[in-house]
Amino acid sequence: MENATTITAADVNKLRQITGAGMMDCKKALTEANGDFEQAIEILRKKGQKVAANRSDRNANEGYVLGLTSADKKSAILVALNCETDFVAKNQEFIDFATQVAQIAIDKLPTDLNDLYAQTIQNRTIQDLITDMVGKIGEKIELGSYARIQGEYAVAYNHPGNRVVTIIALNKIVADAENIGKDVAMQAAAMAPVAIDRNDVPQQVIEKEIEIAKDILRQEGKPEDKIEMIAKGKLEKFFKESTLLNQEFIKDNKLTVAQYLQKADKELTVSAFSRYALGQ
Repeated sequence: MENATTITAADVNKLRQITGAGMMDCKKALTEANGDFEQAIEILRKKGQKVAANRSDRNANEGYVLGLTSADKKSAILVALNCETDFVAKNQEFIDFATQVAQIAIDKLPTDLNDLYAQTIQNRTIQDLITDMVGKIGEKIELGSYARIQGEYAVAYNHPGNRVVTIIALNKIVADAENIGKDVAMQAAAMAPVAIDRNDVPQQVIEKEIEIAKDILRQEGKPEDKIEMIAKGKLEKFFKESTLLNQEFIKDNKLTVAQYLQKADKELTVSAFSRYALGQ
């Protein structure tokens, strides 16, 4: 007596459409599940989870980064979907999924990365969909970064190639805010500031910079009683080069970024920013 369920090509195709998994994987899953689609989907998910676990120690330094702003220009997000190879990063399906995730992020404004993973697309969590993709592609795939900012006027800058994205918020709405915001966002993309202003630099970063400066000065043979003063002078240089408002404006190096903003409005400044670059 034949008990095996017949798995048709239409069944396999249907499961492929639902999950995006490969034809042979779908056929095997349906056969193992005796034609039960829900169970077959679970089998494919488990396969993905197994692959994800096996690849957890791999580096996912490639990917696709996208920044978006809300319709009211009060919020901006950036999302990085990371993978292992440039080949996968340039795949249209991968890009489309990253774009979907970014759209969910700007629509829902999740509080953090875990909250973003828990968001759903067609009743399935982003975490589950990434697990499925890992099973299908065989690479480590993960959300490498998620950031959201809010302010009076938000701008997202996607550097060509979608490997570097910055989002910034201005503290007030001014004439030509979009272009001014884009200029500052491009500045942040190019110059990788560690903070908006000197007072925003974490104390541990300041202490590390001072210690590095002191070590270099000692190696140069500077007198010990002068080292503290010289190191603090080098810290001033660090603030100028590494804090957004104090950097030389790349479009006019006679101005700092703060001075460029103040040309538009004396009170205009950056209230928030975030930057992400693949592989950094």
